[in-house]
Amino acid sequence: MPFDLTTAMQERAEQGLLRKRQVLQSAQARFIQIDGRNYLNFSSNDYLGLASDPQVTEFWQSALLTWGAGSGASPLVTGYSKAHEQLETSIAEWLGVEAVLLFSTGFAANQAIIKALLEKKHIQWHDRLNHASLQEAGAQSPARMRRFHHNDMDHLASQLEPETGLIISEGVFSMDGDQAPCAQLAALAKLSGNWLMLDDAHGIGVLGEEGQGTLSHQGVSASDVHIRMATFGKALGMAGAFVAGSRSLIDYLINFSRDYVYSTHMPPAQAAAIADVIQLVRKADDKREHLQSLIRLFRQRMHGIGLNLGESETAIQPLIIGDANQALSLANQLRAQGLWVTAIRPPTVPKGTARLRITLTAAHQQEDIDQLCNALEKGLCNG
Repeated sequence: MPFDLTTAMQERAEQGLLRKRQVLQSAQARFIQIDGRNYLNFSSNDYLGLASDPQVTEFWQSALLTWGAGSGASPLVTGYSKAHEQLETSIAEWLGVEAVLLFSTGFAANQAIIKALLEKKHIQWHDRLNHASLQEAGAQSPARMRRFHHNDMDHLASQLEPETGLIISEGVFSMDGDQAPCAQLAALAKLSGNWLMLDDAHGIGVLGEEGQGTLSHQGVSASDVHIRMATFGKALGMAGAFVAGSRSLIDYLINFSRDYVYSTHMPPAQAAAIADVIQLVRKADDKREHLQSLIRLFRQRMHGIGLNLGESETAIQPLIIGDANQALSLANQLRAQGLWVTAIRPPTVPKGTARLRITLTAAHQQEDIDQLCNALEKGLCNG
């Protein structure tokens, strides 16, 4: 038997690392239903609460009537429509960049960039906590891969070689919720003559003026970052992703990215609906302000309990437990009280840093935060 699947699964289960899918029986929202029970949801990346917003649903329905259900082809055949072009133009104007290219997922977009750009002669520098899509693409690339300590600019500077490749970081780190020092990254890229790539999947829509993302939030010009990737499946409540940068970068990817050239394109109805959602997001200061007030409240309550959530001031609030089985146990205690919080375990996070990844959204209310904090205090004290 060439593949011993049973032993591998047993070992993962014994380590408390076995994964099982949960079947959602409702729309993604403040409350979700699983196995016939309703839970207050603290495990969603729907940061602005738009995934089940009635207006967003109307955008989808209207777009489907105009554009149909699918694109029917890859973008270089007949899969690129006016809806796609208009969405790309809308994003470019929103973010102040020359051009944009659409992808079906953020994972695919990150893979496309790294695989299309990097050759054996190049070097890539990754933050150690970069998303799996970035690290996997980097490992598969022929370019040499070096990793610098998380957000450690001195360590990065000590590794850099002039004009040899690409510095890669997330804007808001998906498992820790802290932000990259974008101005320092940009300065090091400029000084060394290398390019800088930023994955802003968890910053776009939530941070910055009109939800422009981490760069805007930190006062860094879009022109200081050569490549930016972000997704529509989080704060925008939709699905898909984009790459933003210079016109020459986008033209290059259109010609050399196999992930783009040989994939059926995003449905045009989806692109049209996203374009409408972006206009909502740009005007959603009230949602962003409400979310920030909930984040402050949560951190104050947790500090009062005596827990340190690290440096995150974003919607992602990790409660580090350490042991994977203990993290699972606490998550199960919370579920018994009607709270859905996911335990994140290795290899998603480094060994010994299993955690509850608590995510807050603009759909939550103050009483939700109180309920969660009370349950956490009870569970941790009993544990």
